[in-house]
Amino acid sequence: MTYVALGLSLFIVALGVLGILSPARLLAFVRRIQTPGGLYTAAALRLVFGVALFLVAPESKAPDLLRIFGVLAVLAALLTPFVGLGRFGKVVDWWSSRGSLFIRAWSAIAFALGLYVAWAVLP
Repeated sequence: MTYVALGLSLFIVALGVLGILSPARLLAFVRRIQTPGGLYTAAALRLVFGVALFLVAPESKAPDLLRIFGVLAVLAALLTPFVGLGRFGKVVDWWSSRGSLFIRAWSAIAFALGLYVAWAVLP
């Protein structure tokens, strides 16, 4: 599970880098996955990530925080299908209307959190 958590945290890092360097490309990626399959894939990835974080937490450098992140990821995974494509589209539209600086700021947060989780799960 350590490698699953590490791999998914590095995926978050990569998305953060993409958003920092090219907010338009990140938005294009998000819009491309704005399908029923994409929504369920996102939910599945969140579920796997949350369970992985929860399971590796005891052996990690930040067990309490990783348990919290794990629970939040599982909750997000369970809620994702109920959000639906309509609301997801509205959130993406709202997010993209805030401009590239806003997207870069959120991407920087994703980048930092992804790096932190990667560091915490490494032995």
